[in-house]
Amino acid sequence: MTTATSLSEFLRTRRSRLHPQDVALPDYGGRRRVSGLRREEVAQLAGVSVDYYTRMEQGRVPHPSAAVLDALARALRLTEDERRHLHHLAGPQHTARTPARRGPAAPRQQVRPMLRRLLDELRDVPALVMGRRMDVLAWNAAAVALLGDYGALDPDERNIARITFLDPVSRVLFADWHSCARENVAYLHLEAGRHPDDPRLARLIGELSMRSEEFRTWWAQHPVQDKTSGTKRFHHPLVGPLELSYETLRSADDDGQALVTYAAAPGTASYDALRMLLAWQAPAAGSVARGVAGTPGR
Repeated sequence: MTTATSLSEFLRTRRSRLHPQDVALPDYGGRRRVSGLRREEVAQLAGVSVDYYTRMEQGRVPHPSAAVLDALARALRLTEDERRHLHHLAGPQHTARTPARRGPAAPRQQVRPMLRRLLDELRDVPALVMGRRMDVLAWNAAAVALLGDYGALDPDERNIARITFLDPVSRVLFADWHSCARENVAYLHLEAGRHPDDPRLARLIGELSMRSEEFRTWWAQHPVQDKTSGTKRFHHPLVGPLELSYETLRSADDDGQALVTYAAAPGTASYDALRMLLAWQAPAAGSVARGVAGTPGR
């Protein structure tokens, strides 16, 4: 998928989710030929001509200014993640690109030494290092106890989105599977906007689109959301229900890797169940919980 196509789809999907009453425009009734706002209504809200917005939605404006992009973001009521995604899709770094030459595959990422040290210290906290494309680069024993043994997978299969959509076990483990899966789609859209020429990412999206109808449907809706923090509910086969808070921690000088941790609030049933699970499983998992993929590189 080209960046121009992605930009067109993103603008159309955001336009279709709004209605005149959402943006204080008059609705004169009658059946609308389009779902959501018309192009002329978006242009009016953004303060640009209808022709300009039409060309913008068709990917035919080579260098839209930051001011125009921000005006469109306000008109379409974009979230901050969506606003940044719009800038990535429409920015000059994505226009008139020279096709990449074929050559040796880019080296796999290797976990940063400091993140490895943090994993080693987090004995009672399930944690993993997520790289580009949601690849799992490393994990600790507690993560094996909670999420499964990434070391048993081929390195190409150690990917959060791939496991979520293609491993049936994930549909049981994640009590809110649909929400988790859609979040993965939203994050991959962010990745595609940041790295439109990444062949591994393109292959991953293509595989998931071919093998999962749910992924294919949600990808077409173009959700966009960064992976930051929140709550996830699990139904673990050994200890039953768990409600855990997760945090995604990124280095200020390298956003290509993130430490993802899971923890339960003290004094809760989930806290006691997680402690029990780690007491049973984490020691046995320790010998396989220091996985690292590949050689240095981002």
